[in-house]
Amino acid sequence: MTTSAVVVGVDVAKDRLDVAVRPSGEAWSEANDEAGITALVARLRPLGPALIVCEATGGFERAAIAALAAAGLPVVVANPRQVRDFARATGQLAKTDALDAGILALFAHLVADIMYAVLDPRIRIKA
Repeated sequence: MTTSAVVVGVDVAKDRLDVAVRPSGEAWSEANDEAGITALVARLRPLGPALIVCEATGGFERAAIAALAAAGLPVVVANPRQVRDFARATGQLAKTDALDAGILALFAHLVADIMYAVLDPRIRIKA
């Protein structure tokens, strides 16, 4: 992924969405409800992110993922275990929602090209 590409990590909880943007370092929270999700989409759309990564959170992520996808934004759901292993590999042992959003954004930045290879039907991965 190019260093100028905008990527976003969204940590999803029952009541809140914590958002981190790379490379700007911008971070904020929205309520995990219809108004908050609408605000999230409105704030992310002008950034033109190359990738948005959310962590699977027992279904609490579904409404946000659906809204982001409906808005045409490139969003994927990451396996929480893989993200946690990635965080440990970076030395990030503390766990808060804001830190998790930052780790998801870093994860997006570093693995976006791999994710695109999986998501793009024109690309075939040989086993």
